[in-house]
Amino acid sequence: METVSVNRFRDNLKVLVEDVIDNHAPLKVTRRAGEDFVVVSAADWEREQETLHVLQSSDLMRQIAKSMKTHAKGSGYQPTERELDEITGI
Repeated sequence: METVSVNRFRDNLKVLVEDVIDNHAPLKVTRRAGEDFVVVSAADWEREQETLHVLQSSDLMRQIAKSMKTHAKGSGYQPTERELDEITGI
């Protein structure tokens, strides 16, 4: 994660924020007299929140583990061609 001072962040706000959004790379901003903070795009923040929700749900984690086992054995659910087309929007 790139780190910049709050002064550099203030002076280059537009360019730095566009970089965070375009490259999906969070930016740590340091301050002399206060706590540091991180700038992240809204889309990346929402994705991280969804990931945390899944990781904190024991039911979802059990479903994922079960699915990974059946997939490794080749015995998991196999969608039909029609279902695949519907899923992929073809």
